[in-house]
Amino acid sequence: MTTINKFQAMEVFTTVVEHGSFVRAADTLDLPKATVTRLIQALERMLGVKLLHRSTRLVSVTPDGALFYERCARILGEVREAEESMSRANQRPSGLLRVDTPKLLAGELIARLPHFLARYPDIQLEFGSSNHAANLVEDNIDCSIHTGKLPDSDLVARRVGNLTYGIYASPAYIAGHGRPLHPDDLERHRSIGMSGCRHARAVQWELSHGGERLLAAVPLQIAVNDSKAALDAAVAGLGLLQTTHFAAERAVAAGLLEPLLPAWQADPVALHVVYPHNRHLSVKVRVFVEWMAELFASHHAIRRAA
Repeated sequence: MTTINKFQAMEVFTTVVEHGSFVRAADTLDLPKATVTRLIQALERMLGVKLLHRSTRLVSVTPDGALFYERCARILGEVREAEESMSRANQRPSGLLRVDTPKLLAGELIARLPHFLARYPDIQLEFGSSNHAANLVEDNIDCSIHTGKLPDSDLVARRVGNLTYGIYASPAYIAGHGRPLHPDDLERHRSIGMSGCRHARAVQWELSHGGERLLAAVPLQIAVNDSKAALDAAVAGLGLLQTTHFAAERAVAAGLLEPLLPAWQADPVALHVVYPHNRHLSVKVRVFVEWMAELFASHHAIRRAA
């Protein structure tokens, strides 16, 4: 059996998985495509398993390949960390950083990213947003921002704060429908809900003030399937919206939305940054997590978790 450089083969394999292409992996590593193909084939023969599915247009990882990728990425990450600690590269983190965030927070975070990139100019960001949790390992995402209760997983989670919620409406809506002064008034208003409540006649908002706690049923005016669309609907005057203070901040500052019933609060929701075990050694992930913690610690609408 031909002897192969296992470390180089692991690096080639992880690069193919991360780029989804033999050609892009070869370009990234400055190797001939034939060398990349030969090393992957030799690695599969040595391990006795198929690591990648190949077609004319697509390369995807097999279940065995996904498990091997995790271990390879962890080993390579530890090697890079050792190199960086010796060369003091921690001071200049660099490379592509893939981040996923809920659409609810995306706009406000993007508005603040210039501060992060000014601090770390050698980092290239790939910033995605969706309403569904991404698979960090399969999608090769370095870290994601998660709201609410964490699912059971092997991911590492760093709690960076709590999201607090408020009720908002546009000046035009308030002018036409009046300003609620107590949660009991909400039953005479209209609300904007998410797609999960589109078959309901009202949305349910649990609110508390001091020792008093109540459930307000607000008739549903419109349901949307996107948190950004919900914010736009509120600005357009289509109804009351319960959303995070963080997400509504710029619209309030611009005079497009006004907070209502500020004394009545919904329960705060935990905010975490999560990442695979093998990414915690990455300097670029570490500085992004620290930046997120600083951002939310200093933000008036987010209370930092102990």
